[in-house]
Amino acid sequence: MSSYQTACESSLLAGEWDRAAHEALTWARHSSTGDQRDPRPHFVSNVVHLIKGQFADAWASHARCLEQPDDIAQVKSWVEGLVAGHADKSAAHLIMGLFLAQSGQSEQSIQSYKEAAKLTPQSAHPHYFLAQIHERANHLEMAIKEYKEAVRLDPAYAPARTNLGVAYQEQGRLEMAIPQYREVIKLNPGDSVAHANLACALAEQGKLEPAVQSYKEALRLNPNDAEVHFALGGLYEDRNRQDLAQREYQEALRANPDFGPAHTSLGWISLKKGHLQDAFEAFNRGLKANEQDARAYHGLAEYYAQKRKPESALDNYTKALKYYQDPDKKNMIMNQLFQEGRVAD
Repeated sequence: MSSYQTACESSLLAGEWDRAAHEALTWARHSSTGDQRDPRPHFVSNVVHLIKGQFADAWASHARCLEQPDDIAQVKSWVEGLVAGHADKSAAHLIMGLFLAQSGQSEQSIQSYKEAAKLTPQSAHPHYFLAQIHERANHLEMAIKEYKEAVRLDPAYAPARTNLGVAYQEQGRLEMAIPQYREVIKLNPGDSVAHANLACALAEQGKLEPAVQSYKEALRLNPNDAEVHFALGGLYEDRNRQDLAQREYQEALRANPDFGPAHTSLGWISLKKGHLQDAFEAFNRGLKANEQDARAYHGLAEYYAQKRKPESALDNYTKALKYYQDPDKKNMIMNQLFQEGRVAD
């Protein structure tokens, strides 16, 4: 065993995450020779990123350690050795849980997280990751219970507060979600996602102006977030500010030219203005990004109806009905077709 591996394992087992990240980088530099790459230090980086809530970085490191079968086997053998040699260390079981959860064995990870929590009752991390497993299994109440415990143990643990807020929001308990998002912002004022989460919840409450301001703050912090530009555009449409909505949808496409919903929304704006060719092209760009985009098919149906091409219109209404999840949207189309004396399959 190299001294680099030993130093990395020591910091991991002590729960010294910053030092573990540093030692992992050193281990990775000295373990790679030619085309040979050791996945284990990259898995350590993955673990630290997950613990800190740095999900984009965690995903990048995941690709270097948990995608190839040989890499998974090597990491598995190493983690099993850590647990066998340090069964009294909470961190060893936490690491095993993270390995199992990311290698398609979520159910098996539950016991590892519970063992980690038993060995270190004051640690928020096992509860946080256990909550994620419950959430994936659609056991939302169990997930909320574990997120709440993580927040109780570490009130400054922003990732747990964020996920707790999201879980509450999924249940429609906005009055519970919003305080969590506000606390995350207090902890990390520069967290653009927290501002966007708050904006989304405020919008659901019908507090449109505060929602707009929160979306604007999210965009000030991260101007290239296509989804936030799109969400803000939707709020402007709700307030009948088509000019501002159009600008935000265009900004979304500057950030991500392949962001299909923005193309579709621009198509509807063009359709309402009577710019039929622009609408037609925008709806087709939306469908190029997502061939199951119900709003784009609906828009094309309206386009063909205005062009007096009833067969093409009916074909696209039928596709819109197939892909719309919202029953109100489906009923609207069915009622429209009934009134016009047409029938959709």
